[in-house]
Amino acid sequence: MFDTKPHQKEKALLIGLERDGVSKWDLRESLDELAELASSAGAEVVGTVTQRLDQPTAPFYIGKGKAEHVAEQCRRDDVTSVIFDDELSPAQGRNLEKLTSRKILDRTQLILDIFAQRARSREGRLQIELAQLQYLLPRLTRMWNHLSRQSGGIGTRGPGETQLEVDRRRVQERIAKLERDLAEVRKHRLIQREGRRRHHWPVASLVGYTNAGKSTLLNKLTGADVLAADKLFATLDPTTRQFVLPNKQKVLLTDTVGFIKKLPHTVIESFKATLEEVHEADLLIHVVDLSHPNFEEQIAAVNAVVRELDAHGKQTLTVFNKVDAVENRELIRTQLSAIPNSVAISARTGEGMAEMLAELEHQLSAWRLRAAYRIPARQSALIAEIHRVGHVLELRYEEDVVHIRAHVPPELEGRLTSYAEADSAPQPD
Repeated sequence: MFDTKPHQKEKALLIGLERDGVSKWDLRESLDELAELASSAGAEVVGTVTQRLDQPTAPFYIGKGKAEHVAEQCRRDDVTSVIFDDELSPAQGRNLEKLTSRKILDRTQLILDIFAQRARSREGRLQIELAQLQYLLPRLTRMWNHLSRQSGGIGTRGPGETQLEVDRRRVQERIAKLERDLAEVRKHRLIQREGRRRHHWPVASLVGYTNAGKSTLLNKLTGADVLAADKLFATLDPTTRQFVLPNKQKVLLTDTVGFIKKLPHTVIESFKATLEEVHEADLLIHVVDLSHPNFEEQIAAVNAVVRELDAHGKQTLTVFNKVDAVENRELIRTQLSAIPNSVAISARTGEGMAEMLAELEHQLSAWRLRAAYRIPARQSALIAEIHRVGHVLELRYEEDVVHIRAHVPPELEGRLTSYAEADSAPQPD
């Protein structure tokens, strides 16, 4: 159906929409990132098309005239794939494929394709397949658009509809099986976490924008051999390693999948088993690529995903990485002043690592301290916050009061002073 040749590198045309709330500058940044994603997936970007509209159109996302222009450019430049910067509806995808006779992709499909290439573990492959099928299910009709070329009538409608329903049922059954398999993975991860908790070691989770240098930092601290490459989503499978701080405090460090702007919700849902490591961590280490021109937007994107994972408010160490590539040293000083509990390092060269370890020691200095609190049951939001940002060691209900013994970060501990048990000052484990 599409003009593609086996074993030939795909030529991609990128499409972006400048609409209300999206400036030309924001659109350009987003399309630059889309080009990086396309390159990571193995495509050659041959051009970019943008249009100014108040909102996407229902038939083609872009205007009909612009869509016809795209179809002509595809024929002229031998384009094989047209990639849109936002997620398309099933109808938009069908209409665009019919008009252009080219493969139509959106940012979500592109990210899922990269994930499929990079996943190595069984868990990673399960999560990717689930996300792909959840994305595919409402779009199955596109797989059957060859039926629209038939004349219709007796003998043409029924079989196609029947096969489509069969396909839908098979996809739904496969999704159900994958969800059951991933539920088992989550149970296994829970058992692993409980085993680690018995050692009473704090768990730190590395979070950050894709290609910020998380895996390089993990390797530097723990001697692990996780793939660390200068490309988007180089590693997907989570890795947990132990390392020891200079003060002999043992820490478990977990590397997780990198985040990105417009990270598809299907990916977040499918990767819940992996991303639970972020939710369950005692400390987040937010790795920021300070050499990237849009590092502030990347910080905001990571914070948005952390909030979606209900991990906001956790004790966080911000690590400005790749300072060896930053020529403006004043930028480093400015960011360190602007964000408390932050350090500047180069995980590649080792610059600033001693300062980072000292700050990590400082932030974990109260880790072995625990306190008991007596909180009215009606304070459900406060109790939920203790669960989210702290480490609950014991929980007991007594009429309208909840007794909690827990590790909590210093920011929350100050707010809990009035609820502390009369004979309970912070004690070492």
